[in-house]
Amino acid sequence: MTNDLDFMTALELKRLIATRAVSPVELTERALTRAEASQSTLNAFCHLMPEEARAAAKRSEEAVMRGAPLGLLHGLPISVKDLIAVANAPYALGSRAMAGNIAAADAPSVERLRAAGAIIIGKTTTSEFGAKPVGDSPLTGITRHPWDLTKTPGGSSAGAAASVAAGITPLALGTDGGGSLRIPAALTGLVGLKAQFGRVPVWPTSATPTLAHVGSLARNVADAALLTSAVAGHDPRDPFAVAGPVPDLLGAAKASVAGLRVAWSATLGYARPSPEVAAIAGTAAMALADQGAIVDEVEAVFESDPADLWTAEFYAGIGTRLRGVLESRRDLLDPAVADVLDAALAQEMRSYYETVFARYALRDRMVSFFVDYDVLLSPTLPISSLEAERNIPDELEDRSLVSWAFYTYPFNLTGQPAASVCAGIASDGMPVGIQIAGPSLGEFDVVRAAAAIERTRPQGYNLRPITRP
Repeated sequence: MTNDLDFMTALELKRLIATRAVSPVELTERALTRAEASQSTLNAFCHLMPEEARAAAKRSEEAVMRGAPLGLLHGLPISVKDLIAVANAPYALGSRAMAGNIAAADAPSVERLRAAGAIIIGKTTTSEFGAKPVGDSPLTGITRHPWDLTKTPGGSSAGAAASVAAGITPLALGTDGGGSLRIPAALTGLVGLKAQFGRVPVWPTSATPTLAHVGSLARNVADAALLTSAVAGHDPRDPFAVAGPVPDLLGAAKASVAGLRVAWSATLGYARPSPEVAAIAGTAAMALADQGAIVDEVEAVFESDPADLWTAEFYAGIGTRLRGVLESRRDLLDPAVADVLDAALAQEMRSYYETVFARYALRDRMVSFFVDYDVLLSPTLPISSLEAERNIPDELEDRSLVSWAFYTYPFNLTGQPAASVCAGIASDGMPVGIQIAGPSLGEFDVVRAAAAIERTRPQGYNLRPITRP
């Protein structure tokens, strides 16, 4: 059963909580009930925290009633992906090799959730070590799409996306090492926002420390900006943490795009989107001109596909962490993941460092590109949907486990901020995402462009799931 509370925005719920029109206890109970009821269908959660959540909701309500100052996320239910540490909760990273592991302390982002007043109801499913862009793992099984249970919500932030798209929580905290926020956001019609690399500190150290981001999933751009604002900021435990001030992302969500210099690329120079996806995303990009943006079409953003650069870095990191498991307990791992880890670990040192220097050259190219443009738009994915239990779409079987996604991993290599927002609905009834990437430290322009695209959608545009758990 649903009601309007289940699909209200976080900012709307925040106002209702502050005015005592809605109780944090009521919202938390609704979230827990829907999470529990949907486990047999969606399988969005790997661990629910009902006792902790109810206790936190009661404290939250007491603070409202006594007129205490309220944090950015006060009283809002939220989920946290299993790649992020929550103290005294399971921290298995979607892997049977880590089953039974318990986090000793909160990650900085989780500390900030609590400080901002959010109510953590549980941890969400992920593909093993975040290594696949779809929603299954040997530990937790298959996570399904709220709009169509035969489809995947994408990954690796699979449960996080399902949690928000199904109206269980208004917000979810996820991670993105190659597109793991933006891919499920595109497939489920959500907003996925990864800020500049290091803007949201990552600790404990990730298996992919030069690629990993912690970021936000929400049903609209302003809510994603709200969550990112709450968890962003320097932390000395992350050696890559950005020390500068956090941009006014909530202000960016309201800002005009008049004069914004926009590049639109259907392929980035190498991708193979379906004609329908390219058309839907392209229409959304060109519509920014109606709001005063200056939109240019650019075909070849990159000289070549940087998939090999990303693969060398991402899977080498995970493979090094899992070398002992690969050698002695390989049967515990997802076979598709184990195979790519073998290849990454077989790299020679010289070959690996050639990819490192090629990555630096890629960054230089992006610095030059963004001299002329403020944001770069492209499809987020080449498709609108993918069947559950599939790793690679039929039409892209020549691609690898992640490279079929085409558009997302370049901006983990460069560390630039990037977001996905829904551009429209395809003929299969599933959402199509458009990606917005910006220059280093350019989150303000990414968010204002994403919000402007959101405003181009028809009045009454409804992103509630067709299949409601």
